[in-house]
Amino acid sequence: MRIFISLGWFFKQEKKSYIIGVLALVLIAFINLLPPYLVGQTVDAIRTGTLTTENLGRTVLLIMAVAVISYGLRYVWRLYIFGSAFKLGMILRNRLFHHLSRLTPEFYQRHPTGELMAHATNDVQAVESAAGEGVMTLVDTISMGGMVVVTMLFLDWKLTLIALIPMPAIAWATMKLGDAIYDRFEASQSAFSDLTGLVQENMMGMRALRAFGQEGAEIRRFAQETERVAEKNIAVARIEALFGPVITFFVGVSYMLTVGFGAYLIAHGTMTIGTLTSFLMYLGHLVWPMLAFGFLFNIMERGRASYDRITRILAEEPKVVEKAGALQYVPHGPIAFHIESFTYPGAHHPALQGIHVTVQPGETLGVVGKTGSGKSTLMHLLIREFDLPPGSWIKIGGVLLEDLSLDALRKTVATVPQDHTMFSATIRENIAFARPDASQEEIEKAALSASIHEDIMRLPNGYDTLVGERGVTLSGGQRQRIAIARAILLDPPVLVLDDALSAVDGKTEAAIIDHLKTLRRGKTTIIKAHRLSAVQHADEIIVLEEGRIRERGTHEALIAQGGWYAQMVRIQKLSELVEGAS
Repeated sequence: MRIFISLGWFFKQEKKSYIIGVLALVLIAFINLLPPYLVGQTVDAIRTGTLTTENLGRTVLLIMAVAVISYGLRYVWRLYIFGSAFKLGMILRNRLFHHLSRLTPEFYQRHPTGELMAHATNDVQAVESAAGEGVMTLVDTISMGGMVVVTMLFLDWKLTLIALIPMPAIAWATMKLGDAIYDRFEASQSAFSDLTGLVQENMMGMRALRAFGQEGAEIRRFAQETERVAEKNIAVARIEALFGPVITFFVGVSYMLTVGFGAYLIAHGTMTIGTLTSFLMYLGHLVWPMLAFGFLFNIMERGRASYDRITRILAEEPKVVEKAGALQYVPHGPIAFHIESFTYPGAHHPALQGIHVTVQPGETLGVVGKTGSGKSTLMHLLIREFDLPPGSWIKIGGVLLEDLSLDALRKTVATVPQDHTMFSATIRENIAFARPDASQEEIEKAALSASIHEDIMRLPNGYDTLVGERGVTLSGGQRQRIAIARAILLDPPVLVLDDALSAVDGKTEAAIIDHLKTLRRGKTTIIKAHRLSAVQHADEIIVLEEGRIRERGTHEALIAQGGWYAQMVRIQKLSELVEGAS
């Protein structure tokens, strides 16, 4: 029953609803004691010949009244108890989403998307059942079972004790089966998380599967995973299947003992047939609490396993946290990087060393270098996806990133990554994502600046065209330009293009850069690129190699140095000439 203790905060919050629901259940249990008593009295009246039409009519009306009142009370408890359980599901999903939005990339490297989706669906549903069906079953078991047992004791305490002989065996069996349910259900939920992750990966990578002819291999892999999930669920079902037969067996034993001993009492004149009839009907009412006791353990163990999985996620602390009293605005001023050394968690070698760069307001910084040289790391640190160790810092306007609120930092520094996120919405909604109140004129102006307006107008519904999940209907270059338009519309004080022009051709890149130079006057721009033509206009270019600055200066100065940058410019120009000739 630890799940009820764990959910104590919610029961306290919704105590009014649960009190009303519990009272309705208790009242149902109480009024349902009346029909067996009335039937017993009627049987004795028939046996003694004292039954009258008036008495029989009164009995029938009372039983009908009990049925009608029970109907109304059942509506009440379902409304309040199940309604509260659905509210719990809403709260848990909101908590999960809010918490997940605060966690850093390191967390998502350890937890695939499919696993997190399973937490928000199956696990939340199992906890809902515990707070709904579980509470109902517990209250019904205690109230119905308790009242029936008390009534049976009043009828004949000796016969009651005989009837309850199998009860300890039922309690022991259900507790043992409940422990087994917990372990097996947790394993089945974990397997379902893996399956959800596999489905999500395959749907996202369908083009790659087809391109490399791996559909058959993935179908076989999926079949193996579904078989594993089925095996785990069957293991749960094997335990669940034991609840009913075990309880039914002991209930049968209870009936056998009751009928046998009751017949003995009737034979000796210490009990009437009517009393035994009422007793057996009460015992029939006791069958449901006995069965419900088993169901209760099943529901509780499922809920406990799922709630434990959810709380483990909620217990994950974000690696980057906001200070109390953090500054709610970012002062205007230069961006200063002072990074003596930075190493990723779990890594053995620094990703950056000796980075000392200052970018004045209105300037453009170009960041280039070989793959793995530390360019992306520098971008991640600027938006504070990781915290720097003591002795290293980044300041904006003279204020440390750690002293700024995360919300203020995100609104000041807008990043356009290479892998753009497109939402299942229209192109207009995707461009206006950060500014939903933007006018159509502003949206089109941003699209023109990103050289995507003409492409949009060629689509069937123009700006009202749905892009599909993750922009599946668009090319890579179109997705990049829509993401750039989104950033231009936001017009942040600091714009970071994290290799955001890699999928566009040289002519389109030049047009976008020209627009940015005009639009970004007085604002800071940082461009990380592999194609060096994207940074030629920058006020300063730094060349990273193995996490260190190997070259720095303007485009002309770096050409004059004759180092890696100059060599790559010659190679890329030669490549463009060859492509143009072909």
